[in-house]
Amino acid sequence: MREFTGRHMLMVMLGAFGVIVAVNVFMATQAVRTFPGLVVENSYVASQEFDRNRAAQERLGWTVIPRYEDGNLTIEITDRKGAPVWPKALSVLVGRTTESREDIRPVMEPVDGRFRARVDLGRGLWLVDIQAVAEDGTRFRQWRRLRVGG
Repeated sequence: MREFTGRHMLMVMLGAFGVIVAVNVFMATQAVRTFPGLVVENSYVASQEFDRNRAAQERLGWTVIPRYEDGNLTIEITDRKGAPVWPKALSVLVGRTTESREDIRPVMEPVDGRFRARVDLGRGLWLVDIQAVAEDGTRFRQWRRLRVGG
């Protein structure tokens, strides 16, 4: 058996730290490449409007339930009495919670008291961003998590 020298130790250390640095560079590159970036234009203004917007949404009394079954995404919006709500405008963004590569904006059609769109969602956790405008002009926004396939 050969003697373990300082040169061997140097190679072991360089190899170990080389792997660590390579993995960190890869992970940082992936994080920057897949992060969608900007969430709000001006966070100060958004924070000042938050309570007012939340109170207006609460006055609407809407409940939003997203479901995914057999290739169909459904969004059910109901009022306090459980009656279907038909907002003046509706926009839905469906994407993964950690990246924007699979984001889709399905066109929701009113069907049987709810909105429905045909979409192909893979297994896992999805984030559904629902934005609507009530008949009185109140803006409504809610993010809901949706687990597909167990």
